[in-house]
This record gives sequence, C-alpha cells and structure tokens, in this order.
Amino acid sequence: MTSPAPPKPAARADADATMRNVTRLSVGVAVVLIILKAFALGASGSVSILASLADSALDLVASLVTFVAVRWAAAPGGEEHRYGRGKGEALAALVQAGLVFASASFIGWEAIQRIFDPRPVTAGSWGVAVILIATGLTLGLVWMQSRAIRQSRSMAIAADRAHYTADLAANLVVLIGIISGAFLRAPGLDAAAGLVVSVWLFWGAVGMLRTAADHLLDRAVPDSDRIAVTTAVLSDPRISGVHQLRTRTAGPVMMVQMHVDMAPNLTLEAAHGIIVEAENRLLALFPGADILIHPDPRGHAEPPDTATGGPGQAEPGTDPLPEPVPTGPRGPWS
Repeated sequence: MTSPAPPKPAARADADATMRNVTRLSVGVAVVLIILKAFALGASGSVSILASLADSALDLVASLVTFVAVRWAAAPGGEEHRYGRGKGEALAALVQAGLVFASASFIGWEAIQRIFDPRPVTAGSWGVAVILIATGLTLGLVWMQSRAIRQSRSMAIAADRAHYTADLAANLVVLIGIISGAFLRAPGLDAAAGLVVSVWLFWGAVGMLRTAADHLLDRAVPDSDRIAVTTAVLSDPRISGVHQLRTRTAGPVMMVQMHVDMAPNLTLEAAHGIIVEAENRLLALFPGADILIHPDPRGHAEPPDTATGGPGQAEPGTDPLPEPVPTGPRGPWS
C-alpha cells in the first residue's frame, strides 16, 4: 500500500525555499571570488593563486549546475517521472565531480611546470588580503549550506558544499604559497602549494563521485535509518515481523518497501488500518518518505529466494533482513 500522505507542504516548501536561496548565494559568492582572485593573480603572478582562481571558476560552473538541479529535482514528477526527479541531484553531483577532476588536472600540470621553471611572486600583500577575504566569504557560505542540508538533505547542495569546504583547506595552502614566494623568496614553494591543492581537489572529487554513484545505484540507507524503520513498524504488537525490507533515496526523499507479518484472520479493513498507522509512524520519523507496505498472513509468507525470483520473492537488489525476524517492538539489528 502506497502511503496516502504526501510530504508535509509547509516543511517541504520551507526546505525548497532554503535550497533555492542557498544556491543563489553560492553563485554570487563564486562570482565575487573569481573577481577577487583574478585581481590578485594579475598583481602577483602566483601559481597558487592561479590554482585557486581556476578552482573558483569551476566552482561557479558547479554552483550553476546546482542552481538548476535543485529546482528541477524539486519539480513534481508527472506521468514520466512517477518517483519524482530527485536523482537529478545525483546527476548534478556527477557533473560537479567531473569539473573538479578537470580543475585538479589543470592545477597539477601548471604547478609541475612552475616547479621546474620557478617564477617570482610579487604584490604578496594583495594576494594575502584577497585569500583572507575569500576564506571569510567561503566560511559564511559553507555555514549556510550546512543549514540547508540539515533541512533538505539535498545531495546537490552537499556536493557544492564539498567544493567550498575543500576551498577552505586550499586557501590555507595558497596562503603558504604566497608567503613563501613573495616574502621568503622561494617561488618553488608557491608551485608546490599549487600541487598540494590539486591533490586535495582530486581526493574530494573521488568522494563526490562515490556518493553520487551510490545514490544512482540505489544503495540502501544507513543501518541507523533501517533500524529506526523496523523499530517504528514493529512497535505495534499486531505486526509480528518485517521482511524483504528495501530502502533507497531519490534526492531528499527516502523510499521504503517491506512485507509485514500480521494475523491471518484480520479483515481487509483492519489490515489496512494497521498499515496506515505504521506508515504514519514512519512519516513522523522521515517526513515526505515514499512508503510501500505489503501485508502477509503470519506463517504463510514465502521466504525470499533471489535465485528463483518466483512470486512473492525478493528481486535482485533486495535490502535483506537477517532471518528470522524477531517479534516485538525492537528492530532486527537490536
């Protein structure tokens, strides 16, 4: 039975508004950072600032991708997207990871060239001032994005935040490079700082790629959420077991499917009422979740058999529960 309750309108509307606002802020911050760093690069010629500028340019592209993705993913699914468009955020995260890979490659190549052919860094004071301002702006943006993620659980915004969080560490390395090149007369250290930034970006892109791939491949939600799901369902003594539990996410929406064991002599109306109550308990924990619960008469449900794929059996990709499933209010992992 599919849950008749849609996402809470007020909560979902607030989350969508927060996501739209923070993506606008992200684009604005990226534009300001590009202007500041372009000025600092022209004044200093620092390869570490060049690396940071290239990173900010790709941050702008990534922020624009996020800007579009969160609006598209939040749109109603319609006839062609009955499960909604939430996975558009994972696609955006893949694009962002690709951009970061490109940025890391460019910065690394430029840094290696400068290591073998060092160039002096000038106007170090301007460079230091610009990086400090950029760090302050980035900190404010990351804080706003963290608030938006807690409210919306948006993967696209989480990927965008990953860019800017990496930028905070990269800015520290860039500062070291500018100071080394301009004040310590060691331009080779400036180039080495650029190389460190490229490695940092590459590592961050790998993490983003892994997260997006897990989302697109329907990886199960964390065990803590699965425990919460089964505990909530089994808190009703009229439901004696849960099996064939499957979980995944589509954007910020959690999707849950399961079979539950109930007394075989219940009327259809009584079974319906019990399941609706279980769905409401799950919605209280996971607002907006898409829930499908199938009732089985206790003692008559066929065990899942992924090898044969027969009626009532689990399909490949099932999120399995250990057998036997205990009865009572505690979950199967307790």
